[in-house]
Amino acid sequence: MKIGVTAIRGKMSRTIATLILQDPIAELGGGLARVGSNVVGDDLGEFLGFGKNNIEITDNIDNFTKSCDAIIDFSTPALSLEIAKKCAEHNKILVCGTTGFDENEKQQFAKYAQNCVIIWSSNMSVGVNLLFNLVEKVASTLHDDFDIEIVEMHHKNKVDSPSGTALSLGAAAAKGRGIDLEENARMHRVGKDLSREKNEIGFAVLRGGDVVGDHSVIFAGQGERVELTHKASNRDIFAKGAIRAAIWGTAKKAGFYSMRDVLS
Repeated sequence: MKIGVTAIRGKMSRTIATLILQDPIAELGGGLARVGSNVVGDDLGEFLGFGKNNIEITDNIDNFTKSCDAIIDFSTPALSLEIAKKCAEHNKILVCGTTGFDENEKQQFAKYAQNCVIIWSSNMSVGVNLLFNLVEKVASTLHDDFDIEIVEMHHKNKVDSPSGTALSLGAAAAKGRGIDLEENARMHRVGKDLSREKNEIGFAVLRGGDVVGDHSVIFAGQGERVELTHKASNRDIFAKGAIRAAIWGTAKKAGFYSMRDVLS
């Protein structure tokens, strides 16, 4: 199958494209750059540091989508919505790891899955998706005897905060406890008289250096503490998960799926 990669100049996208070139099943079908980028027209193979493969990097979304069986997209909400629309029009598989959607964008994005396979996850790694399951289970088992805090750290250039993965961990904890995340999330603590409320799920965000992604969920009780942590040391784990999802999607009917569906 031919897989295209959006935002080809990004670190994550270059990692994905490189691993597709080395994959025994998948084939690199194209690379999409922003309109007017200075890499448009460059040979994709040479751009990635390999031999020439006669695939030109393009900024034409329609042509890019038509040339591939599946698209892997780690970009921005605006671009991801455009890509999802084209995948729905041409019945292509979309694997998306973009975060930062607002509620209206989420709803619009999901609608496109009526006409194509869309696999979305805030994190494509096998380990993190296992962590989602563990957090839900632990939150259910410990009930409200333990306070829940989520701590995440990423590189200094990450633009959304908290990370999509941290929010998904919060959603898993809230589901396990049987509460609504939006009503119980505490995104910051600044000021006085901010004692912790019952069922509060706290978020702490750290940014610096070149950290790929660290996430911890802390269950703090009286006299003991349970901590579940995942640390990513390179982007290959996300890229491999995304490629695995694209291949998995070939056997599925149109619909909205997650990495938890892929791994199950």
